[in-house]
Amino acid sequence: MALRRIAVAALAAMGVAGSAASAQQPQGSAPPQGQTRPGPGQAGSSSPPSGDRRASGSQAFLRDAAIDGMAEVELAQLASQNASSDQVKHFAQRMAADHAKANDELKSLAQTKGISWPADLDATHKRTHDRLAKLSGSAFDRAYMDEMRNDHEKAVSEFQKQSTNASDADVKAWATKALPVLQQHMQMAERTREAVATTGTKNPKSGSSTPGTTPGSGDAGTTDRRGSGAGGSLSGSGASPGKDSPPAGAGSGPGTNGHTTPAR
Repeated sequence: MALRRIAVAALAAMGVAGSAASAQQPQGSAPPQGQTRPGPGQAGSSSPPSGDRRASGSQAFLRDAAIDGMAEVELAQLASQNASSDQVKHFAQRMAADHAKANDELKSLAQTKGISWPADLDATHKRTHDRLAKLSGSAFDRAYMDEMRNDHEKAVSEFQKQSTNASDADVKAWATKALPVLQQHMQMAERTREAVATTGTKNPKSGSSTPGTTPGSGDAGTTDRRGSGAGGSLSGSGASPGKDSPPAGAGSGPGTNGHTTPAR
């Protein structure tokens, strides 16, 4: 019995020692001195370098510019049908010509960058086209010019950024070349919008006078509404302006042409 108790005590002591050694040893083997475990964003990270992100930004710019250019041409064609103002139609003709030329240049550039040309407008531009297609006359003029002013403000702002910050040299050069034309378009859009903003008619002058009347002439020009032609008479008759001529035979003497005072 004594030997058995000694053996049990020895085994217990060995187990305690093993547990203590395990507790002292840190879990996992430490890396050799001078090496560190890879952290987030280090080796093995899938994040692209900053240069790739800038390149993707240039490609997105080209795709957006392509869709915007296509929309400008389609809306200009719509304006040639629905607009009533000659000034709006002239603006639309300029948009169709300039943006068609820019689209051809951009299509060639996109091909060199491996970017496919969009087959159709995006949903936003389609909604704009459908909304304007339901309008005509002065209502179309105002809505179309509002759209043109807003679109070209955004385009000028984006092209200015790309002409300065684009990482792709070809994209930067094209944006720089196109920017002055877009700035001209924005100025034209603002002037044309102001011209049709309040009326949309060809003669936007306010006032109640009928075309052809002389301002300040009073009743001049209203001869057809007064029985004796008072508005156009310069005869110095004693009759008050605007009174009806006396009926035939009411005291008019011969040779007086009806201008004598009626018999009382």
